[in-house]
Amino acid sequence: MRAIWTGELSFGLVNVPVKVYSAIESHDAKSHQVDSKDGVRIRYKRVREGTDEEIEFANIANAYESDGGDTVVLSKEDIKSMPVEKHREIAVTEFVPREDVDPIMFDKPYFLEPSSKSPKAYVLLRQALQETDRLAICTFTLRNRTRLCALRVVGNVMVLQTLLWPDEVRTPEFPALTEDVKIRPQELAMAASLIDSMATEFDPEQYEDDYQVQLRQLIEAKATGGTAFPEAPEEEAEDDEVADLLAALKASVKNREAQPERPARKRAAG
Repeated sequence: MRAIWTGELSFGLVNVPVKVYSAIESHDAKSHQVDSKDGVRIRYKRVREGTDEEIEFANIANAYESDGGDTVVLSKEDIKSMPVEKHREIAVTEFVPREDVDPIMFDKPYFLEPSSKSPKAYVLLRQALQETDRLAICTFTLRNRTRLCALRVVGNVMVLQTLLWPDEVRTPEFPALTEDVKIRPQELAMAASLIDSMATEFDPEQYEDDYQVQLRQLIEAKATGGTAFPEAPEEEAEDDEVADLLAALKASVKNREAQPERPARKRAAG
């Protein structure tokens, strides 16, 4: 892995030199655009509107709209002049209970690696977060943007999870959810029974990205002139009985009971 940011993690008067790494990578099959007639690759050019004059990337700036509606062009030098661009610090502003941060605010995760000769300060903060079961709320600047983050522990590594700003999370306004819906006790009990029958420990390794698997099968079949997916028989229409919510719940529970029980996962010693 290659570090994408280097600086200091600060809390109180303690500074912890760290390197930041992206914690995720895409497993999507790589593709590029081509002409569908003959497969010739498509290329894009940056040209001035109304002309064919190509503009070098170094000469391209971003335009913004002012409060008064005027178009304002900011160069890369203008952006670099902002005070936040000069900060090389991940600043811890407070420590909060883990449950205070709704997962809907989570954005991208980054690994933090200690970059000093001794990792003691890093390990101290990591263990303190574990002992108190709290998240450290931080701010730092990455790629021209000030980020709000939650610092948490995953295994023996501290993970910096960028958070969405409050105004980036939409307010759900669905009229159907304001209606007074009557739930029968039998339906609630049967739903709870279904949940119990499906309860287990989460193991992400048992799942796979079906779309990417089938896309790869399709690519290989097309490359060899074969057929990736034979015609599948049409599924039978749902039984009328299952159309009723309570009947559907009962059928689901019965179906779960008929399935062989999955062996429990062994917990790692530690």
